[in-house]
Amino acid sequence: MVARGAGFCFGVKRALKMAFEAARGGQGDVVTLGPIIHNPQVVASLEEEGLRVVTSLEDVDGGTLVVRSHGLPRRVLDEAAEKGMTIVDATCPFVKQAQDRAVQLEREGHAVVVVGEEDHPEVLSITGSLEGVATVVDGTSPIVSDLPEADRYGVVCQTTQPQEHLSAVVSELLPRTRELKVFNTICEATFERQESALKAAREVDLMLVVGGRNSANTRRLWELCREAGRDAYHIETADELEPEWFEGKEEVGITGGASTPQWIVDEVVAAVERI
Repeated sequence: MVARGAGFCFGVKRALKMAFEAARGGQGDVVTLGPIIHNPQVVASLEEEGLRVVTSLEDVDGGTLVVRSHGLPRRVLDEAAEKGMTIVDATCPFVKQAQDRAVQLEREGHAVVVVGEEDHPEVLSITGSLEGVATVVDGTSPIVSDLPEADRYGVVCQTTQPQEHLSAVVSELLPRTRELKVFNTICEATFERQESALKAAREVDLMLVVGGRNSANTRRLWELCREAGRDAYHIETADELEPEWFEGKEEVGITGGASTPQWIVDEVVAAVERI
């Protein structure tokens, strides 16, 4: 059973189209600061087309910067502009919305809280869009000690976070502030993907979650399947499948993260059928 919605989301499809076009038609050096998406196989394909992954712009002189789907902090975009680089903005529109909402909250005088993973590139792009400092909380532990004193709080969310993390933070903030403004910036496709993975997990004996090890949304799908009480494995490719996983199993569920290409999902399906 392949879960509905497995594979590329809209934002990833859009980013890859822009990245491949830039790699094939860009003038001079074409780079992305960090991987365009969290999938090593796709990143390798882009490198073959001429899109180079760099860790900083320090040694880059001119050329084209493709902004990754997770977005980039404003200071990095300013640095690229100062170098005279052409900027191809492949930021996911849902991530851009989260950035804009955070800016709006800051301008309205709210202390900004971002629900998400502190070091995730998307969260860094959201906090990096602000003039001041935002507080980042993950929604899985008490947050009182992390929060600055404020009468007005504003909340946005990393687009791939589960709904319960946002709800937990909002519930904890409510009794602690005079005013609370919340923008639910969780991507609808993320929510639907998580729901369909859970539905599949409840109906099968084993779940395979396919996607990059550095993909937060893929990792969360794997965690949800395990929380549902199902045997579940997070794999990047079909080569990682072990025949003993399937002993005594009759039904297998397969899902993929938002940055997992369909051809990798198809290869896993074919390998499971052979097993």
